[in-house]
Amino acid sequence: MQDNESTWLIRAQKGDPEAFGSLIEAYQKPVYNLCYRMLNDANDAEDAAQETFLRAYKNLRRYDNSRPFPTWLLSIAAHYCIDQIRKRRMTIVSVEELPYPDLPDGEPGPEAALSRGEEQRRIQRLLDTLSPQDRAAVVMYYWYDFSYEEISQALSLTLSAVKSRLHRARRELVQEWANAPSPALVVERTRHESPAF
Repeated sequence: MQDNESTWLIRAQKGDPEAFGSLIEAYQKPVYNLCYRMLNDANDAEDAAQETFLRAYKNLRRYDNSRPFPTWLLSIAAHYCIDQIRKRRMTIVSVEELPYPDLPDGEPGPEAALSRGEEQRRIQRLLDTLSPQDRAAVVMYYWYDFSYEEISQALSLTLSAVKSRLHRARRELVQEWANAPSPALVVERTRHESPAF
């Protein structure tokens, strides 16, 4: 992929639309997923992904080849999403498409799938409490395995600011996780109550 990406980048920077199309195909899913996690709306995420690629295309000749292309591209997406969130004055993100490791026994059963869905919604509610930049840092670090340096470049923050934001976000998330009742416990508690009350 790396050799193809380098070739596509060189050709795209010279104005080859097919090469840029190959870059879009290679990165459309990560860009869309980041936008979806940030904006929590499929239509808004599609629009943000399209805007990301449009901005990347317009600025491709100024792209610094010493930087990793995915970092540069996802930073465009993150900044655009942060701007959209600020415009809406809301702090939302979605984890409906969180990557989960493959289970050794294949597909999870209905109970496991329900439990996983409840856990995703719980994580969603917790991430909703973070500021847009903290959320972007968390998503980039935990779902895209960005290094502190890559997040620093992507969000135009100092390295210490990235570490501080991630530390604060982790602390807030752990505190909220501990304080919020588990959906399974709430269901278990109400299952044995009389429907008359």
